[in-house]
Amino acid sequence: MLGQPVSMLIPLVVGVKLTGRLHEGATATDLVLTIVEMLRKHGVVGKFVEYFGPGLQDLPLADRATIANMAPEYGATCGIFPIDKESLRYLKLTGRSDEQIALVEAYAREQGLFHDAKTPEAEYSELLSLDLATVESSLAGPKRPQDRVVLSKAGESFEKALPGLMKAKTTTGAPTTPANGHLHHGSVVIAAITSCTNTSNPSVMIAAGLLAKKAVERGLEVPAWVKTSLAPGSKVVLDYLQKAGLMPYLEKLKFHIVGYGCTTCIGNSGPLPAEVSKEIEEKNLVVASVLSGNRNFEGRISSEVRANYLMSPPLVVAFALAGRIDVDLRKDSLGKGKDGKPVYLADIWPSQQEVEQSMASAITSEMFRKSYAEVYSGDERWRGLPVPKGETYAWGKDSTYIRQAPYFDDMTLKPSAVADIKGARVLAVLGDSVTTDHISPAGSIKKDGPSGKYLIAHGVQPADFNSYGSRRGNHEVMVRGTFANVRLRNKMVNTEGGFTRHLPDGAEMSIFDASEKYHAEKVPLVILAGKEYGSGSSRDWAAKGPCLLGVRAVIAESYERIHRSNLVGMGILPLQFLPGENAGTLKLSGEEVFEIAGIRDVVEKFSSGRKITVRVKGEKTAEFQAIVRIDTPQEALYYANGGILQYVLRQLLAGKTQPEAVTA
Repeated sequence: MLGQPVSMLIPLVVGVKLTGRLHEGATATDLVLTIVEMLRKHGVVGKFVEYFGPGLQDLPLADRATIANMAPEYGATCGIFPIDKESLRYLKLTGRSDEQIALVEAYAREQGLFHDAKTPEAEYSELLSLDLATVESSLAGPKRPQDRVVLSKAGESFEKALPGLMKAKTTTGAPTTPANGHLHHGSVVIAAITSCTNTSNPSVMIAAGLLAKKAVERGLEVPAWVKTSLAPGSKVVLDYLQKAGLMPYLEKLKFHIVGYGCTTCIGNSGPLPAEVSKEIEEKNLVVASVLSGNRNFEGRISSEVRANYLMSPPLVVAFALAGRIDVDLRKDSLGKGKDGKPVYLADIWPSQQEVEQSMASAITSEMFRKSYAEVYSGDERWRGLPVPKGETYAWGKDSTYIRQAPYFDDMTLKPSAVADIKGARVLAVLGDSVTTDHISPAGSIKKDGPSGKYLIAHGVQPADFNSYGSRRGNHEVMVRGTFANVRLRNKMVNTEGGFTRHLPDGAEMSIFDASEKYHAEKVPLVILAGKEYGSGSSRDWAAKGPCLLGVRAVIAESYERIHRSNLVGMGILPLQFLPGENAGTLKLSGEEVFEIAGIRDVVEKFSSGRKITVRVKGEKTAEFQAIVRIDTPQEALYYANGGILQYVLRQLLAGKTQPEAVTA
């Protein structure tokens, strides 16, 4: 980034030996959800994961990509598969030239990277194994991708999770069984085949189309309350679904293509029908979404949907037909067919042979050549956009989408001396598994929140708010949206969402409003958190937002690797509680005043894993030790400059065409 190397501690490499082959009915999505669960339990944060073993020979490259793409969900820095004959076959399928394929093979063999039956097994830091034959049909939810549930236990899992999903003020819930076709706890209101790797995998997309075909032929329909969508990541998906003759059946079940790229999986599903929203609100319902994406973190999909489940595209279609998540599709019917008899999932689930035959006849390399030859052209509207002239960007004063951020305001040519953090207040006390979606939501913008009020004040009507993801070029919107996730649980208040208490007066207000008051009072801020702080997507605004709020340090039990690095890059000090300690054991309520001393010594005399003293003053004064998670000399340099942006700019101002990197 910005011409800088990515510095990290030398990682452990976890080998995952795959054996056997997937049984009939198991999909790549079932496999990846099994792997996510397994690796989260083992612990692979900051580690590389490499897959090997005899199970690779029957694992298509698209399945491998599905697994590698979910590395952020299982916490690894990356998931790696070897280059082999399957890699070359995929290059040919997707339209690469014979010369390029030959070059890839020759280079990989010369470097000792090509894998075949004669390749000796590597030595790994840690070793795990998985028999592919043990993989069962699965889904994951209702809050995290690692919370895998076997298909037969979906209903049981939802009912077990239901009490924790309901609003805090709700003591009794609506019935969990449907009545007269109305909504109930567990109703599926969003069913989305999304643009993640799961949807770029032809086997599961063809399976979804075949299942839809059989469902339509049996006379099944998707209930009216289910909002459906199909958003492939590539136009090639439409090409092969059309050639296979499956698009009409998906469309018959309301799975029309709504676009290409991130939609529902990043919170862009659009509003639910008014009558559906009204019933959810009036009955305090916990309704569900089902999607073939990678991430289902709280508040990400829709502010009105509290239970979100990941699954394969054919299962998305199946649950859309059922209209509810609290079912056992192994024995409960999807509905009644045109003959009045119940139709079960087993009746319409396509066989592996059917999927393979359809793929063989419908997918050609010419589809990829044609689609990607035009990928950078754009349509007439794109080509007709006016292009400003000049070498620097012309900031629009009235733009509500792109504004000049204040990162370099008052920046000096040389960085100031690293200072201790004194008189700091706690902005939020958070629990475990706080994701980047909790810190910086990417979905819809609430009209009564700080970001919504800002947009309305600048002439933007709620219908034109768009999403946080679309407004990420406007720091005024994004900083107001930081910690504004509707499911955030700040232990300093009893209200769910982006609220806190301003201290010492104790007034409850939005986190943004509190930060503004603290800024006026020149009070630095601290976040206290539990395990896996910053898990999920590598979202830059999850570090930029807290920086602009005035957060100077985060003290957590553990971090997701990328987010910890991003915090340092924005000049925020990441500290880690000692093993066995946390805010609870240290009896920190968030009402204390914090002082973090000795930061300059730790940064300028860098040594990974050093401890620092944190002093807290509340009802009584106490102190504890925390580990400084500035892990490399390069990160220490970024922190000393106030962040990576300031460091790079200072290097450029000094006349260095490439910023200098530091090595240990």
